[in-house]
Amino acid sequence: MPLSFHKMHANGDDFVIVDSRKSPNPITSNMARLMGDRNRGIGFNQLAVVFDCDDADARLIFWNADGSTLDACGSATRGAADMLMRESNMTSAALRTNRGLLTCERTSTGAISVNMGKPLLGWSDVPLALEMDTLVMPLAGHPTACSMGNPHCTYFVDDLAAVEIATIGPGVETNPLFPLRTNVHFVQIIDRKHIRLRIWERGGGIPLGSGSCSCGAAVNGIRRGLLDNCVEVECDGGVVTVQWDGVGSVFLTGPVETTFSGTIADALLKA
Repeated sequence: MPLSFHKMHANGDDFVIVDSRKSPNPITSNMARLMGDRNRGIGFNQLAVVFDCDDADARLIFWNADGSTLDACGSATRGAADMLMRESNMTSAALRTNRGLLTCERTSTGAISVNMGKPLLGWSDVPLALEMDTLVMPLAGHPTACSMGNPHCTYFVDDLAAVEIATIGPGVETNPLFPLRTNVHFVQIIDRKHIRLRIWERGGGIPLGSGSCSCGAAVNGIRRGLLDNCVEVECDGGVVTVQWDGVGSVFLTGPVETTFSGTIADALLKA
């Protein structure tokens, strides 16, 4: 049976939405990996599969391009919310994820804002392999760790342009301290309301942006006392806004756009 999809992006952070409401789940690890191949498949940073849900407008399951799963994806959550809001002609949507129930709203500018839930700050919640203070970790560069449903490790640097992300990122991602691997952030603080962020993404390499990484980086900067509670996060692909009062939920706001829709060829499905 043909498999339809929507290709979307949030400031260049590209993702694919597969609508599996009223149909069986078509995605396996191998299928996600084939679809994520930018030469032989569709190509994406993340894949979100949309299912029916009894207590929300839909349920989402997320995949990385390497065929691994993840519990949170801020960009694809906003993309799925945008799709559902347009379908229902509403300005809000509630989405069930492994992270919990996430509420989304369309702002007056057309951007999508999502309540990403409370950050997880304890060492066992990130998770880390050893008990330690996640605020200033005993690694070179003294990064800060948290979880937004997926692990985040944030380095604060003086000159972002001098950081060799493709060299440093993979080693930190796979450090034994992170049993589930980790997203790696490199942050240059412009001022207390504005940061530049570049990312080594767990299972994905260097993206133009990431919703959950933007949240993790802002949360860790706020925890360190370096940032105010509302931060503009400037990634290579554009800007999102992250708000966190230091206690409750994190709110992520930014644009999403549909690039194209299509149907996957039978040959890829059979592979």
